[in-house]
Amino acid sequence: MGESRELRLGDVAEIVMGQSPPGETCNAEGVGVPLLNGPTEFGSHHPTPVQFTTDARKRAVPGDVLFCVRGSTTGRMNWADREYAIGRGVAAIRHEKYPELQPFVRAVIEYELHGLLTQATGSTFPNVSAAQLASVPWPPLLLSEQRAIAHILGTLDDKIELNRKMNQTLEAIARAIFKSWFVDFDPVIDNALAARKPIPEKFAERLPAGKAGAARRTQLTQGKSSLPENIRRLFPDEFQDSELGPIPKGWEAGQLGNLVNFLSGYAFKSRDWRDKGVPVVKIGSIKPGIIDLGTVSYVSEQVATQAERYRLSSADLLIGMTGYVGEVGLVPPTDNPPLLNQRVGKFVLEKSGTESLGFVYCLTRRSQFKAEVEAKSHGTAQANVSAKGILSIAVVLPPRPLRGLFNRSCKPILDGMLDNWAKSRSLAALRDALLPKLISKEMQVIMQRYS
Repeated sequence: MGESRELRLGDVAEIVMGQSPPGETCNAEGVGVPLLNGPTEFGSHHPTPVQFTTDARKRAVPGDVLFCVRGSTTGRMNWADREYAIGRGVAAIRHEKYPELQPFVRAVIEYELHGLLTQATGSTFPNVSAAQLASVPWPPLLLSEQRAIAHILGTLDDKIELNRKMNQTLEAIARAIFKSWFVDFDPVIDNALAARKPIPEKFAERLPAGKAGAARRTQLTQGKSSLPENIRRLFPDEFQDSELGPIPKGWEAGQLGNLVNFLSGYAFKSRDWRDKGVPVVKIGSIKPGIIDLGTVSYVSEQVATQAERYRLSSADLLIGMTGYVGEVGLVPPTDNPPLLNQRVGKFVLEKSGTESLGFVYCLTRRSQFKAEVEAKSHGTAQANVSAKGILSIAVVLPPRPLRGLFNRSCKPILDGMLDNWAKSRSLAALRDALLPKLISKEMQVIMQRYS
């Protein structure tokens, strides 16, 4: 009898290489199947698509490992949380028999990633072929052992994803309150109803008509508001005209610059970059909500000393000024505080007090704010916006006591989001440390426990 052949990834998994659809079938209006052309849309767990196509040539299905096969980000991975059309920059990989082994499939690729990238072709950026992916060695482990590893790593991934979803929920709560108080002016409308004062037409359209409207007015007249009395009293009971349209009486129409100052990043030189050292937040790190510290660049300690003024702290609020124009995110906690690169801006809150973070965060995370920043940008090849343009965005300014109340209410939410991020970072580090030991059978005791 001959010796048994060593298994490869291509023996156990289906590898689907992407194919870009015709340009005329692509759109940004949500028509068709979401399209992934590369890792630009990748997130911490799964992608957030920005393009769609009505002619999907190659598809990923839920649960697939999404693998970037081209360019400077070759090797980055994500999970497919739904069906996607995949362009030529992405491959979809799935176990042919056992979907529950998908975490193990990804672990094998990560374990062999260095060797895979070494084999990649391309003079400027690496490219990984289907044959190279298929040739990745498959560990000679029992199926029970593979399932055990998949369970361990999958559980860690699930917890990381749960933290991400918790952050989505927390942010949604803060932004919903912000919209109700400072955009829709719901408490002011309620007070006006109770005082039988006129309500501007643009807001009156949202009120219930007929008996439902009369019943609501009666409840409010009797003091039956959804807000506690001490909060409701902070809102006026009538509106006034302004250049921004009707706003609550006593509030002001101003600009973002009335709330914050601004710090543009440091212009590092090309010779400053290193493979490790002090991290630098560049434009590619600006992700909505929380900054992605996994996509930073590095400089030496000596260079960092020269740029100390641009050292960032946890909960600093940053905004993209090029490419990701108007995208806003918080700096997460880290033991190695990063520096701020050029074309990334930091909102400096001293003007209105550091307690204003919640109000400014929710204000700048609105899609309308991003659209207004984009409208002030310039440049044909790549959009750019200036600090002056950002600070000139028109905003409604509630009285400081009301902003303070909102910020005190919002602080535990933002703290919780940053804490969840830190927990996920620790879980990811644990996963990375466990992976080689599990694949190489150094932790058989753990595997036996879950077998």
